[in-house]
Amino acid sequence: MGEAKSTEKAQKKSWFAGLQAEFKKIIWPDKKSMTKQTMAVVIISVFLGAIIKILDMLIQMGLNLVA
Repeated sequence: MGEAKSTEKAQKKSWFAGLQAEFKKIIWPDKKSMTKQTMAVVIISVFLGAIIKILDMLIQMGLNLVA
């Protein structure tokens, strides 16, 4: 039973060591590219939201004409 606890601790320690090694492999973007990507996501989200709203209004008007 004592061995199970020590291997469990070793597994946790090796898991954290592996996690730390993976985080060291990450290449974080610089501020300029992060700003460009963020702006692209915001602009596309607003644009798609407007398209969905317009389509919703058109479908609602069409259903009101039928009903």
